[in-house]
Amino acid sequence: MVMSIRKKEAHMEKTNAENEVLNPENGAIKILMVMAALFWAGAFIAGKLSVREFPPVSLTFFRFMIASAIIFVILAIKERDIRIKREDLPTFIALGVIGMIGYHILFFMALKYTSPVNAALIGAINPLVTTILSVIFLKEKIRIVNIIAIMVSLSGVVLIVTNGSIGFFSDMRLNIGDLLMLVAVVCWAAYAIISKKALAKYSPIKVTSYAFLVCTILLLPFLPFESPMKFLPDTTIGGWTSVFYMAIFPSVGGYLIQQMSIKKMGPSRTSLYVNLVPAFSMVLAFFILGEAISVIKVAAAALIIGGVYMNTKFK
Repeated sequence: MVMSIRKKEAHMEKTNAENEVLNPENGAIKILMVMAALFWAGAFIAGKLSVREFPPVSLTFFRFMIASAIIFVILAIKERDIRIKREDLPTFIALGVIGMIGYHILFFMALKYTSPVNAALIGAINPLVTTILSVIFLKEKIRIVNIIAIMVSLSGVVLIVTNGSIGFFSDMRLNIGDLLMLVAVVCWAAYAIISKKALAKYSPIKVTSYAFLVCTILLLPFLPFESPMKFLPDTTIGGWTSVFYMAIFPSVGGYLIQQMSIKKMGPSRTSLYVNLVPAFSMVLAFFILGEAISVIKVAAAALIIGGVYMNTKFK
């Protein structure tokens, strides 16, 4: 009798696990997160072109001003009530300040003092930071296999940014830029955690919309410090095209997908897809900027994608 019950329980657990893997909704979220990673990778190409013509605060402001206008139209179409409760305003202010302003401004400031290689390497620990914060604040459980998956993906990112050179680590020195990038990573991880709280009451599109709006409003008073009227008359169509791309695809599309994924899969597993960005950036740089793809970069991409698969397959 006991053996029969145990067999039945084991069968139910196996069935539930299979349903989880085969769930069409979960599969769709995973595909959408891959698309979001592709959008974010494209933002690196567009960002490289646009920073030549826009200073960081102005670039962030125009990106999210355009994104806010677009996403609020979508919000008005999808939902009758676009309002949020006054009691939740602090949460949305935190999302805008920490996730939008905090991450982007700190990232640009970090690049003034540290190399892009250091910034990319430090940024790659975001899944680890998000997982740690999720365990601490959201009481999420994590298995050894998920930790291994994160490490596999992280090793792929390290392989990309170091180009397989072991000597890189002996020469790397922590400076103010590295410290700023570390704070930026914590900001991004905190954004994912705070989003989880907001998503318990509001839809992903509403959470994203108000995070964008807060970012736009709070950045407005800082624009005069960068004297927009000095650089705007000389801004090219290519510069504005890059800004619009970042506003529409990585911002509106990418963030909406990310919020849906956080609500469905949780912040830890969602954040792992960010590790796909370097691999996609490598491919886009090859086709758009003509940068070569080496064997080391291909191996790194395989590690990253393998880690994502491991983490999504095993809860």
